[in-house]
Amino acid sequence: MEQKNESSFTGFILLGFSDRPQLEQVLFVVLLIFYIFTLLGNTTIIALSHVDPHLHTPMYFFLSNLSFLDLCYTTSIVPQLLVNLSGSDKFISFGGCVVQLYISLGLGGTECILLRVMALDRYAAICKPLHYTVIMHPRLCALMASASWIIGFANSLLETVLTFLLPFCGRNELDHFFCEVPPLLKLACVDTSMNESELFFASVITLFIPVTLIMFSYGGIVRAVLRIKSTVGQRKAFGTCGSHLTVVSLFYGTALYAYLQPSNNYSQDQGKFISLFYTIITPMINPFIYTLRNKDVKGAMRRVLWKDSASR
Repeated sequence: MEQKNESSFTGFILLGFSDRPQLEQVLFVVLLIFYIFTLLGNTTIIALSHVDPHLHTPMYFFLSNLSFLDLCYTTSIVPQLLVNLSGSDKFISFGGCVVQLYISLGLGGTECILLRVMALDRYAAICKPLHYTVIMHPRLCALMASASWIIGFANSLLETVLTFLLPFCGRNELDHFFCEVPPLLKLACVDTSMNESELFFASVITLFIPVTLIMFSYGGIVRAVLRIKSTVGQRKAFGTCGSHLTVVSLFYGTALYAYLQPSNNYSQDQGKFISLFYTIITPMINPFIYTLRNKDVKGAMRRVLWKDSASR
């Protein structure tokens, strides 16, 4: 058989869920609905954070960044997935796969760092309330948000280059619904142990270390809240942090499972459903987690709607 490298073919066949044709039809409808809700929910948070002066705070600055991230993250994956599920085309070009991996991995890494920054913001608000406005200065907030993007995409560039330097020897059937590092490594026709070690090390830096630091932050937050004598004050403090902690648990829990388990224990089918969760489901439910019990956001929504109705 003639040996071919990655430049000898035009792209990859995304097998996705093609072994379950009935599931594909159900997933197409469900994911289309999820995607629409993701667009609506995250766009609403971005718009409210921009137009309502009451939300011009560090917390909502970071939240609007997170919503923008989620919008871009799902858009880098879902449209291609919907095309694949419709059965019309399961092909992605080589260049398209490179771009999709770079963007999705960069956005995912950025979200990891940004969630850590948001935990730091909550720690400053609850544990250092008298110095909060000094600590979380707008310039510092912008710097931390920018650093999250830079670190996320720098790591993505490294991962993408190392992955696509591997020879695939004409193997172009990718057993996944989008271009992700673990299934791409399985296509390589050389030993990938070095790549797997590097991926594990990078995952520790972008996933395990941030989530560990988040837990330390929340340890300090819990101690500070328990010192509050007012039950109402405790409830308000826990309510402010509860949304962020829920998002952290959902995102990091599934991402850690996908990237930090040994490759010999990696089940491709299991990996696909785990990836569905942190790439599509979590970005959809994030806006609802942050808004359903958030009086500030609901108040901003009422003010904007009332203003629009009054202007008519």
